[in-house]
Amino acid sequence: MKVAAPPFDVASAELAREHQQRLTKPRGSLGLLEEIPVQLAGLQRTAMPSSRPAAAILFASDHPVARHGVSAYPVEVTAAMLRNFVDGGAAASVLARELRVPLHVVDVGVLGGGYLSFENDVRLVRAPVARDPAGDLRVEDAMSEGTFARAVMAGASAVDALPAGVLVLVLGEMGIGNTTAASAVVAMLLDAREEEIDALVGAGTGVTGAALARKRAVVRDALARVGRVQSAEEAIRRLGGRDIAALFGAAARASERGMAVLVDGFIVSAAVLALVRSAPATRPSFLFAHRSTEPGHQRVLEALEATPLLDLRLRLGEASGALLALSLLDHACALHSRMATFSSAGVPEGGAR
Repeated sequence: MKVAAPPFDVASAELAREHQQRLTKPRGSLGLLEEIPVQLAGLQRTAMPSSRPAAAILFASDHPVARHGVSAYPVEVTAAMLRNFVDGGAAASVLARELRVPLHVVDVGVLGGGYLSFENDVRLVRAPVARDPAGDLRVEDAMSEGTFARAVMAGASAVDALPAGVLVLVLGEMGIGNTTAASAVVAMLLDAREEEIDALVGAGTGVTGAALARKRAVVRDALARVGRVQSAEEAIRRLGGRDIAALFGAAARASERGMAVLVDGFIVSAAVLALVRSAPATRPSFLFAHRSTEPGHQRVLEALEATPLLDLRLRLGEASGALLALSLLDHACALHSRMATFSSAGVPEGGAR
């Protein structure tokens, strides 16, 4: 996939790093909070970057693979959660409201969806691709080429629909069965050996015992069915779902628009791994919010050479970890722009380097 991402502005990043070194603290003493403004500076092409305005987009879709009992919850939960997002009762809704971040929920394939709402500051829309049929990835491709293209476009269009000036995009997802799909995509992208596949498949919504064994068998069957793929996009099309494809498209468009993208957990990271494999120049656009308890997530972070900002044992999804991490970006930018320098505060600088 061709993504016209603007080049990372190394000069602005270096100016931001030099500014960090003049602040009234030992160099490096704020750890990753010093690195965040440097990365944002290169994306925003200014030595004094900002974390606001920010916006959150969450893509929701059902997955036919759920019929194999790979989730602890029935498929009806996905549609019920759409209403919960709008009613303000979901974790993402609460966090977005607390952080004063507009939450956009895009239905890209939810059974029983199909309404438009702007209640409680949550914008819920149904993308045209939601009407497309989907496949059970265990026995057939998850999407046709046309459906994949429309799902990617739904993601890009959701970013284009954001108000002008958004600097930070929080990405999330929701859909029963999507950790199974993400596990299959990741295993394919990482070229996992047969003995490694089970280690990439985790509890998701909380499955254990026989249910977890079924989930792992489903992923093994799907990978055996597909064999090898020619591209990262093909991995998503054949093994993923409309939500993962939409995340792929949204991340690509956000990178093209120079936004910083706060990546949530395992499913979003799977889409980003596919994008970076397809368009390596997009990599500086992404900050990784947290380390999920999903075992495959650690492997994805390692493959992307990513250091997560948080490790809270989260596995909820729906952008919860990324929304929590947004407050770290807020604080990092505040420290960067408001702390005194040694010279302005009249504080002697340390001599050792």
